[in-house]
Amino acid sequence: MSNKQKALVNIKTLEKFIRPNPTGEYKEYDGAAMITETDLDGIITYANRKFVEFNGYNRKELIGLPHSIIRHPDVPVGVFKAMWKIIQKKNVWRGYLKNLCRDGSYYWALVYIQPKLNDAGEHIGYISNRKDAYPSAIEEVEQKYKELFGEEHINDPYFMEAELFLGDSLGKFH
Repeated sequence: MSNKQKALVNIKTLEKFIRPNPTGEYKEYDGAAMITETDLDGIITYANRKFVEFNGYNRKELIGLPHSIIRHPDVPVGVFKAMWKIIQKKNVWRGYLKNLCRDGSYYWALVYIQPKLNDAGEHIGYISNRKDAYPSAIEEVEQKYKELFGEEHINDPYFMEAELFLGDSLGKFH
């Protein structure tokens, strides 16, 4: 993949970033919690120290960038289409993501994304928590992602299986 892709702009610093070219180098994830928060548009508003250090960006660079800065090009677009559909309904999305670090290396993580609600129950953003992915699941998911990679698979039902609580709104639990 070339760097002829669209630059991502940090809305706070106006600095432009382009996702790095993948190196194919696997980065061992130790399973420590990596947490981020975004606004409703997917702009990073918080990143914990582990996320900052592991992904190779500094906090000033990350806060204000689209979370998609770490999107690895091997992950089908259908994954993200389904993810947005699920989380915008205030449901939890759970899935495996291959993430791209600033140096072009990658790691797999089991990711949970849930809505962030204010005291009035209004949807104000999203919270993402990552944990170490199960090796056996990575093999299965990687194969499935290869099978469903093209645009012709963008609406495959497999992607919607990542919705948790069988469609129950998190608002019912508050």
